[in-house]
Amino acid sequence: MDTKKLRQKILDLAIHGKLVPQDPNDEPASVLLERIRAEKERLIKEGKIKQSKKSAKSSDTRHYENVPFEVPEGWEWTTIGELCSFLSRGKSPKYSEERKYPVFAQKCNLYDGDISLEKARFLDPETISKWSDEYKLIDGDILVNSTGTGTVGRTRLFHSDVLGDYPFVVPDSHVSVVRSFEEIESKFVLAFLSSDYGQTYIEDNLAGSTNQKELYIGILDNMQFPLPPHEEQLRIVTTVDKWFSLIDTLETAKEDLQASIAQAKSKILDLAIHGKLVLQDPNDEPAIELLKRINPKFTPCDNGHYENVPEEWTVCKVKDVFRINPKTKADDGLDAGFVPMSNIHDSFNNSFSFEPRTWGSIKKGYTHFEDGDVVVAKISPCLENRKSAVIVGLPNGIGAGTTELNVFRSDYVYPLYGLFFFKSDYFISQCVGTFNGVVGQQRVSTKIIEDMVFPVPPRPEQERIINKVNDLFQILDDISAEL
Repeated sequence: MDTKKLRQKILDLAIHGKLVPQDPNDEPASVLLERIRAEKERLIKEGKIKQSKKSAKSSDTRHYENVPFEVPEGWEWTTIGELCSFLSRGKSPKYSEERKYPVFAQKCNLYDGDISLEKARFLDPETISKWSDEYKLIDGDILVNSTGTGTVGRTRLFHSDVLGDYPFVVPDSHVSVVRSFEEIESKFVLAFLSSDYGQTYIEDNLAGSTNQKELYIGILDNMQFPLPPHEEQLRIVTTVDKWFSLIDTLETAKEDLQASIAQAKSKILDLAIHGKLVLQDPNDEPAIELLKRINPKFTPCDNGHYENVPEEWTVCKVKDVFRINPKTKADDGLDAGFVPMSNIHDSFNNSFSFEPRTWGSIKKGYTHFEDGDVVVAKISPCLENRKSAVIVGLPNGIGAGTTELNVFRSDYVYPLYGLFFFKSDYFISQCVGTFNGVVGQQRVSTKIIEDMVFPVPPRPEQERIINKVNDLFQILDDISAEL
């Protein structure tokens, strides 16, 4: 379930008058609008609020043509500017180290939908007189990021809970404040501005260059707005809150289920590398026979540090069954594949992508690998995030990539079985406690990995393990895709 799309569908129904039924007994929005206009004119005459030049020019226009969409009877098209007692960008502050008067900046509008003053900077106390009371944010103010890229247009609702012990907070010049009259439900205005329609309108009307977008206040001032009767506004925001609360619950449950799926995959791999996922077949050739046939000098290692394995299995060191970081020799002009760390997917996925290169351009300064090799991140946190994969499908079967990979090639075990080991909690836990290097550049030593105990099943059982893990993972992936 795409809960983001579900939220947008609810907002779309809300602003089109299709979320709740209309009540013919509601006072029409036109009456409400006339009352707001009269109140606004009175406050302007008394000098308590200011009227923007753009609003003044359009204040005599009472009928809107070319409206964006049809609205129910009883609703009225107006502009956001007409509904506001205060609509303005903030000011450029002079900052101070004294943490008393916070300034609301774009980064205070959080990605997850809330607001925070955790990263706010603070006003120079000597400049407080520059900020009139109207700039002090109050409950119900809508804050719109109005400069930059990526976050411009982000819209959040101010609530005074965020103030804590601070006396007030004011917006900087990169944030616009939309403060509507009391008879306009700010949550409905928020729903409109946060909807796909509102966000698209903002995006389409931004000025400036690609790297520095600007949302001018006049765009918000003259933005056409579908105004419902006040009683219907209340019904709409109550219903939106109810649905969003339910979606929050679904998202929490989804996160919990995703975590459970990850735990289940981890448990499956743990069972797989301990011989507890599939049944053993006494007719299988014991693993030690295969190992001795390929390497007559092979001797199993003490498995005192590894849980008992089935009789047909054997345990050895990683370096006994894998060639680690082997080199590739090929003609410089051959096509090859280049794999940066970002192209190796994390979690329990076995997937990656490559960029076409010639072998001569990547053979020096990078880690070599070939089709069938297992590549495993050795740097934190990529290792813990399970950035590892079986390499297949490279041009001419050869490639190179980031030096933060270890490469494992084996004649004894199937690559996928090897991958299951390297994605297991057992392997990761053996690595984490041994990291060395400076903060941000910590990695596991190849020596640590090559001396780890590695469980080897008979070859036929490896195949059964691979098939079983793939089947179980597919079931879990299907469940995850439906969330």
